[in-house]
Amino acid sequence: MHISDFDYHLPPEYIAQTPADPRDSSRMMVIHRDTGHIKHQTFRDFADYVNPGDIIVLNQTRVIPARLVAHKIPTGGAAEILLLRQINKRQWLVVVGGKRIKTGMRLGLGADSETTPEAVVVEERGENRRVIEFSEPIEPYLDQFGKTPLPPYITRPLEDISRYQTVFARYNGSAAAPTAGLHFTGNMLVTLKRRGIEIAFCTLHIGLDTFSPVREENIHNHVMHTERAILSPEDAHLINNARLRGNRIVAIGTTAVRTLETAAIRSAAYETEHNDPASVRQTLENLEENVCPWRPVLAIDEDTDLFITPGYRFRAVDMMLTNFHLPRSTLLMLVSAFVGRERILNAYEEAVREGYRFYSLGDCCLLV
Repeated sequence: MHISDFDYHLPPEYIAQTPADPRDSSRMMVIHRDTGHIKHQTFRDFADYVNPGDIIVLNQTRVIPARLVAHKIPTGGAAEILLLRQINKRQWLVVVGGKRIKTGMRLGLGADSETTPEAVVVEERGENRRVIEFSEPIEPYLDQFGKTPLPPYITRPLEDISRYQTVFARYNGSAAAPTAGLHFTGNMLVTLKRRGIEIAFCTLHIGLDTFSPVREENIHNHVMHTERAILSPEDAHLINNARLRGNRIVAIGTTAVRTLETAAIRSAAYETEHNDPASVRQTLENLEENVCPWRPVLAIDEDTDLFITPGYRFRAVDMMLTNFHLPRSTLLMLVSAFVGRERILNAYEEAVREGYRFYSLGDCCLLV
């Protein structure tokens, strides 16, 4: 498929610059996968679409103050560090800003003074990506030197930066929020539990590549960067039990989808005794149509580069809550795989006509 198959025009005024207040007052477009029928609701109606015994899966990653002002040592030249992914206690994959930041260069935190810790560039990974090693763990300094990175299409700072954090965020590690989760309130979670709807958690630490446009003309030539995905044995057990008794798995956000589908692929790897992900995927693609369409999920803690495009057969997810996504993005391709490309693009056209708010701080879609 070609990148132009996933393009659409969005007037800039439809890009949400502020979050809905309160969180659960955002609009929710409900799209029925089997018919393409669309219904216009608010997020407060979400619980009406989930049945007792169904299980919703939330990504409990927490956005960190990942944008660090820095300077070059010893010249004092301006630089910037954007933390993408932790490699070990002191090493991070980052995006750097500044001229000629090469292997061996030392960077200090802050604008102009010598500060600790400092960092050294240990590897170049193309364009402006670097692996840097701090002189000591950086986490204790993030609140002092770091700022929460916002997507570039949000053009003014948030009055309350906590609104770019889900109410259930727990584990530090993301450079961006799992935006479908931003609609939930504590009261909504209590309501779901009281209705007999179960809640499970996963963790996928989000890098900025999740939101980057695909630049390859043939989308299958696009290389996904890895993100750390975690599903605990306890949560995998909850999910598998729900599926066995005939209930549905509702993924909150594309990051939860990718985690669950990775865990389903990993369970197939375990059963077929293949360890190579490419071999596993080939095995799954060759399955006969009459094979059970779903797979159990396996507990995982690994890097995933799963790239879901139209033609992918979902094995773990029955319903999905997600925001409206950028054109030419891997996220738009994922929801197109779940609903159908033409139905998604038609729904986005209707969303523009109806005045929905798009992207990270905007309204949401429930794909049923």
